[in-house]
Amino acid sequence: MFARYYRTVLLGLKSLWLQKLRSGLTMLGIVFGVFSVIAMLAIGEGASNQAQRQIVELGATNIIVRSVKPIEESSSNQNMRGMPRYGLTRADYDRIMLTIPSIRKALPIREIPREARYQRLAINARLVGCTADYLEVNHLRLRGGRFISDADNDALANYVVLASEIAEKLFPLENPLGKSIQVGSIFYTVIGITAERTASAGIGGSLSAQDFNKDLYIPIKTLRVRIGDEVFTPKAGGMDSERVELNQITLSVHDIDEVMRTADLVQTTVAKFHTQKDFAVVVPLELKRQADQLRQIFNIVLGSIAAISLVVGGIGIMNIMLATVTERTREIGIRRALGAKQSDIIEQFLAETIVLSGMGGIVGVLLGLSTPWAFSLMRWLASFATDTSVSAGAMSDTARIFNDMQPQIAWGSLPLAFGISVGIGVIFGLYPASAAARLDPIEALRHE
Repeated sequence: MFARYYRTVLLGLKSLWLQKLRSGLTMLGIVFGVFSVIAMLAIGEGASNQAQRQIVELGATNIIVRSVKPIEESSSNQNMRGMPRYGLTRADYDRIMLTIPSIRKALPIREIPREARYQRLAINARLVGCTADYLEVNHLRLRGGRFISDADNDALANYVVLASEIAEKLFPLENPLGKSIQVGSIFYTVIGITAERTASAGIGGSLSAQDFNKDLYIPIKTLRVRIGDEVFTPKAGGMDSERVELNQITLSVHDIDEVMRTADLVQTTVAKFHTQKDFAVVVPLELKRQADQLRQIFNIVLGSIAAISLVVGGIGIMNIMLATVTERTREIGIRRALGAKQSDIIEQFLAETIVLSGMGGIVGVLLGLSTPWAFSLMRWLASFATDTSVSAGAMSDTARIFNDMQPQIAWGSLPLAFGISVGIGVIFGLYPASAAARLDPIEALRHE
């Protein structure tokens, strides 16, 4: 039995080899179909894993309460000078800590855009007022020196920790530690430098993207005393102003089972003292569950779209095999006259379609395995776009997407794509094979 199938396959290979160009072009439909299935699932897997990593970095036991600027400002939420006032307050922080016992740790954060200067060099940065827990909660590492401490906060010390990019831009040729930089009209002594960290993408409408490499970290009590809650930002034709006490409060609970219940309590506690929707509660654990569901949907959609190209490749195989049946009508008549059964003819033509789709599947799998390297090439090409594009800012965002995402081969997609390609060959080869088997031997022998 095996020898019979072996001979049938060899005969199929020989028939295909006689029409090398046509067979190769027909096979390309299957090749690119299999490749697209594997590549799109790999890209989807990489994008999903990247989003999940960013959510995990926020902490499975963390709850993030973030200030959100309302779309419409009411007169009751302005101070005596008509300055907009919104967001979380220090009173909110105190109430949360006093009324919710499941909270293990709380991190208040204040963020203000500022220009940092050292001698003749200047750079726009984000001034972050925080506590000693900020380093651990945001998974930052130190490249040198130390981070701010609780003692620095209590002493209202004029200390600053530089993010990696800030340190490189302001101190390209010297060690920043111990030096003083100017932020506004105030000088701060550099006590530490953080290591480079991948920027986080925006998650939902309430948590924006953050680039930790452009930060300046100072004690939050120092920021309150030296700068205050009122922020003035230059804009075309004047100044933009607002009053915010805290931009974010990051809470950590003792146990993962307490996260959702605590988040509901935080939402209720804060909402009682806010007349407008000027805050949002973000739960990374819930985001991760949603990301898992979206990951499955995303893979199904991408796989389905890519599978369409496999069907197109199968249609191409059917078209070529029908043309082959017409061309080989006399050969079929001779085989039938020599005693070949209809099943033998069907086996012969099915063997050719299976060989054609199988070889295409193998080549497609090999190309699919090269997806990470192909994506690296695209990332390398995208790096040039940041230098030559008209809109440098837009292209830098595109380059960042390529730099942060790495396709990951879904190993289950390899046998799946190959099996589908062979199945497509069988399905779309059945009709031409049966059409060949149904030919009348006498009419076939008369065919010219």
